[in-house]
Amino acid sequence: MLTAAVLRAGARVVALEPDRRLAARLRRACPAAEVIEVDVLGWTWPGEPFRVVANIPFALTTELERALLSDPRLPLRSADLVVQWEAAAKRARLWPSTVLGVLWAAWYELDVVRRIAPAAFAPRPSVAAAVLTARRRLRPLVPVEHASAYAAFVERAFRAGRLPPCARALGPALGLDPHADPRDLDARAWAAVWLESSAAPRSVAGMHRRRRRR
Repeated sequence: MLTAAVLRAGARVVALEPDRRLAARLRRACPAAEVIEVDVLGWTWPGEPFRVVANIPFALTTELERALLSDPRLPLRSADLVVQWEAAAKRARLWPSTVLGVLWAAWYELDVVRRIAPAAFAPRPSVAAAVLTARRRLRPLVPVEHASAYAAFVERAFRAGRLPPCARALGPALGLDPHADPRDLDARAWAAVWLESSAAPRSVAGMHRRRRRR
């Protein structure tokens, strides 16, 4: 159903299907699509800009999200993923935040655009689903070239269970509660803390300060 709809929209489609029988069925139903028999987690993503539309097994949700969203150098423009409702709500919520949600939202706008009832599927699952979208930001909250340093900064704070000292010192200026926990800060707040901290390269931090003054 997804493949046919995307083809009707005029897209060039590369369909990934690990099951040989289902891949053959897909080729017959959608001859205009390029069907590749492969596990998506073993697939090498294109080097040119691309979009993803997928109804993925719920058990693979986090692994696939990591593969798509963790490295902002990947030329992914957008992803529309049918996932379990609770998983979608967790990724898109502002509070309480999670490490992965904070990091991915630095480069992508995450949103839940619809809920899908179990009755919409065959066979029918025991839980509801949702469409989770990720759209690349026109202006990333953190420069792409500093993704690794930013990830280490955020992950270290979440592991420690407390904000870095700079966050507490900068709290009033950034409108943050000085007694907040790491999960109390959303993606924009975390990006602001990093850009104002000693962990950010001086050139990036200086540029951020000049932009805030303007």
